[in-house]
Amino acid sequence: MKIVRVALDVPVPTLFDYRLDDASPADVGRRAVVPFGKKIALGVIAEIAHATRIPPQRLRHPLRVLREAPGLEAPDLQLTRFASDYYQHPLGAVVMGTLPAQLRRPDPPSRKQARGRFALTETGSALDMTALPARARARRRLLERMREGPLDYAAARALSSQAPRLLRKLMADGLVKLDPPASPAPVASAPAPPLTTEQERALAAVRAGLGQFEVHLLLGVTGSGKTEVYLHAIAAVLAAGRQALLLVPEIALTPQLEALVRSRFPEVPTVRLHSGLNEGERLTHWLAAQSGRARIVLGTRLAVFTPMPELGIILVDEEHDSSFKQSEGFRYSARDLAVVRGRQRGVPVVLGSATPALETYFNAVSGRYRLSTLSQRVGAELPLIDCVDTRGERLEDGLSRRLLDAIGEHQARGEQSLVFINRRGYAPVLACHGCGWISGCHRCSAQLVLHLKDRRLRCHHCGHQSPLPAACPQCGNPQLAPLGQGTQRVEAALAQYFPQSRVLRIDRDSVRPRHAWRDMRQSIQRREVGILVGTQILAKGHDFPHLNLVGVLNADSLLYSADFRAAERLFALLSQVAGRAGRGTAQGTVLIQTEFPGHPLYQALKHQDYRAFAENLLAERRQAGFPPYVYQALLRAEAPRLATALGFLGDAARLARRLAPPVTIYDPVPAAMPRRAGRERAQLLVQSESRPRLQQFLRAWYEKLAAARSSPARWAIDVDPLEF
Repeated sequence: MKIVRVALDVPVPTLFDYRLDDASPADVGRRAVVPFGKKIALGVIAEIAHATRIPPQRLRHPLRVLREAPGLEAPDLQLTRFASDYYQHPLGAVVMGTLPAQLRRPDPPSRKQARGRFALTETGSALDMTALPARARARRRLLERMREGPLDYAAARALSSQAPRLLRKLMADGLVKLDPPASPAPVASAPAPPLTTEQERALAAVRAGLGQFEVHLLLGVTGSGKTEVYLHAIAAVLAAGRQALLLVPEIALTPQLEALVRSRFPEVPTVRLHSGLNEGERLTHWLAAQSGRARIVLGTRLAVFTPMPELGIILVDEEHDSSFKQSEGFRYSARDLAVVRGRQRGVPVVLGSATPALETYFNAVSGRYRLSTLSQRVGAELPLIDCVDTRGERLEDGLSRRLLDAIGEHQARGEQSLVFINRRGYAPVLACHGCGWISGCHRCSAQLVLHLKDRRLRCHHCGHQSPLPAACPQCGNPQLAPLGQGTQRVEAALAQYFPQSRVLRIDRDSVRPRHAWRDMRQSIQRREVGILVGTQILAKGHDFPHLNLVGVLNADSLLYSADFRAAERLFALLSQVAGRAGRGTAQGTVLIQTEFPGHPLYQALKHQDYRAFAENLLAERRQAGFPPYVYQALLRAEAPRLATALGFLGDAARLARRLAPPVTIYDPVPAAMPRRAGRERAQLLVQSESRPRLQQFLRAWYEKLAAARSSPARWAIDVDPLEF
């Protein structure tokens, strides 16, 4: 009797046994459709065994094993097993979560999907939508979506389950046509620019390590040509017949980087993997990587799990970025798993940043990673960074007179300027000066942000929104005032101060429409925009050669925080946004408005010396007993009432202490934001000076917690937490 142990996407840390007499080692990693309770579920065969604790009469059989489709290979399962064990998350949820959505459903992806894109004919474009019957809602959705541009089969199915039938009818009526798949336009190979001495040295170090595991930290100032080192390293890997995986923190960076990669390697199959793809695109790209057809994979966080049978190198750009850490559900770090995957596969890993995470820098200076430094920009000078002392100055819509004058000077010279404020909306809060009422979110411990153009109050944490009140809900005072500045308010102010210049706001709200960010980038490149107003979307990876002035507003709000990582994050953010200035022929200028111009962090920024800043921060962390000198995990809990969450954590702490662990267990406390989306949140911190001892404790603790009776509190363990 042969037993297959199947990983299912359920919140239970166990595998499920099924009898399969014709099972073979080749079935490990394949998907299987199995009965699960009264339902049918899809899982992945993780093991084959010859014995089970389940009585034979209770063993069930898989309904079918999907042998016609390739399964996960042993290295892919090895990575998911490590991730499940290290981050204390059920293996089935980890394995299934790494697959494209269409491979997580029992029904296989349709092989009869129409190839091409559906678009309106001239008749369809001229159709009066009001003439459609009121009940034809699905048909109207499809037609209105196609007015924005063609869509493929998967996108149509996402709009309506009736799409296949409706599209056939619309084509028969002459309203819709099917355009065949467009062949990629031929791209001329872009010549590689000559490398600097520092780039050559860094590249030589990476090339020398090809074919073996080694982690390289590429510490390069903004504009120093880290991407060029990546591209040369990828070329070396491709020449050796291997695949390359390049991870980036944000979807917004993927198209720009993809265009650069395609221009350098026009004949090399390249795919991208991120959450902005529809189901059909993601499946196609994932299968191309798994089969080895795609030689270069560009992706965001989840792409670290992409099956690549001939993987030769992993590169992580902006490795310090917190976007690489999943903050909900399976709380993994893609950067750290990239290092683990490199070790498992025996390939080099390159981590690049101008401001590495302190843990990464510590590993480099202590000899665990190999450090390469790019200290100079390529073809340009580093920007001049200065602080604008705003003490005693009355700001005009949050803007100092010095910053306004500087913007005016750059506009007169035809140069672009960026005003950076990391708050979207018009104002952070709406207030009544009569009674002190402020626009708080009833579902979160946060304020509702004023979005004046939409006349809405919105919570940026839970998504709750409400109409703008005509008067104070508490005292009836009609004189409600916005407090503080957001991107919309700064945009409106700059449009008044500089009416001759086009002001473009770039934040999560403005880039939400399809192709909006692509169109904005093109407008900036064509110099149709004089002043940019943006959030951290603009802080990373973008190269605008005519942008020579950066002004930073409201930096002090991030300076003082209970989070011990606040200074590290602020330095990284300001260094990145400062790096957008002066990437062309003229030297850039960066003006940071602050009431604390003498603060050591701002002084370090002015000298643009990350290493000195990091050494000072490491000394503080050593004295305080914070990472990287200790290793931490949080047990997070949430419930309808705070007392319930704290009660669960109190029981968990007592359970932990009975294990006699070699770790420090702290008392439960409310989270920094105690209420979010209507649920109360609390947390319990455990830490140790030894990672293996912490992991040993977490395994035993997690097993006890999972085996305990169900609690009204939802809980999860967050290993190596970034948010407290």
